[in-house]
Amino acid sequence: MPMVAPMSLDSGPDAVRWQAPAFGAVAPPAIADLEEIEKAARDEGFARGHAEGVAQGQAEVRRLVAKLEGIADAFMRPLAGLDTEIENALASLATEVAGALVRERFIADPERMAALVREAVASAGEMARHVEIRVHPDDLLMLRPLLPTVGGLVPDISLSRGDVRVHAEHVRIDARLATRLKRVLDNLTAGPAE
Repeated sequence: MPMVAPMSLDSGPDAVRWQAPAFGAVAPPAIADLEEIEKAARDEGFARGHAEGVAQGQAEVRRLVAKLEGIADAFMRPLAGLDTEIENALASLATEVAGALVRERFIADPERMAALVREAVASAGEMARHVEIRVHPDDLLMLRPLLPTVGGLVPDISLSRGDVRVHAEHVRIDARLATRLKRVLDNLTAGPAE
């Protein structure tokens, strides 16, 4: 292998000496310029941090609102069921009170009870044979003088005061007070017909 001789700085036309470029005299930035750059950087950092903080705060608020809505919903669900229970209890109580008032009214004014018996017998139809009108024994004593032409009045101790049941060959009419009040209550709770 041939050996290459070292080159000297003056050894040939192809060699050029490198010189460092001249930067000139660069003056350091003024203190006011440095303070302005620092303030701009601080303001930019503050704005960026503020925006991130607001976004995090809004996300936290949304999370807390959703949690509170869940808690409120959990409180409301049992109350909705309670409303129905209270409504049913009040309806039942109102029915019992109405029943007691109607019974008292029948006792105070036996003609009203006689009108109910006539209406129940008429509901059985004119062609009904072997009609049996069942009433409470105390009501029977009160009705006999008011219904002398109506036959088939029978005492029934299973009935309450104010109850009437009509039995004919092919017809059974339940005019018990509880049944009539339930029908009224059902119509009230059903709401308006559409």
